[in-house]
Amino acid sequence: MTEYLAATGAPVTAIEIDPPLVRRLTNLSRQFPNLNVVSSDVLKVDIAEIAARRRVRVYGNLPYYITSPILHHLFESASIIDEIHVMIQLEVAERLAAPPGTRDYGYLSVATQLYARPELVLEIPREAFDPPPEVMSALVTMRLPGQAAKLGIDEKVCFAQKRKTLVNNLKSFGKADAVRAVLEQSGLRADARAEQLNVAEFARLARELGSVSNA
Repeated sequence: MTEYLAATGAPVTAIEIDPPLVRRLTNLSRQFPNLNVVSSDVLKVDIAEIAARRRVRVYGNLPYYITSPILHHLFESASIIDEIHVMIQLEVAERLAAPPGTRDYGYLSVATQLYARPELVLEIPREAFDPPPEVMSALVTMRLPGQAAKLGIDEKVCFAQKRKTLVNNLKSFGKADAVRAVLEQSGLRADARAEQLNVAEFARLARELGSVSNA
């Protein structure tokens, strides 16, 4: 993948932590002077520093066990990223793009759709790999920006217990009657659950909760 990207002539930075792969990439950089190799943990890399005031596109085969932390790390630099194209576990890909009210919709769906517009582009069967993994994979494209409004509250709180109502999950913000009043002001039902709200509704709820806490 890195070779194909470098062959376009555009500036390419490859971030890799595995020493044997770093050596292979370093050899490749001798063929492509536009390729810069960073031997580091992607979770510790400063994306803005690498971008050097340029807007960027991100491509990668993400380690499945740290997909969520990597996405959160990338979203911290959302203001300079135009697109993200990554191969991840199919189950996670379905969660990223899940609409409200579906089984797969949850905290990760909201967090992703806040920053990006995710699309599950291609399912990749186990047989495409050697040796075959135990899970299906998928290519996901995320175009930025997503929803412009910021939640202002920790969406993890709303999904603390996914099947419970927001009144129960938001107890830390006040008594049940107060939370119900905020839901009403936000145009939401008193028995609403986090899994039923889209990102815009979360943002509206956050604003109402913020005005209550600042009063």
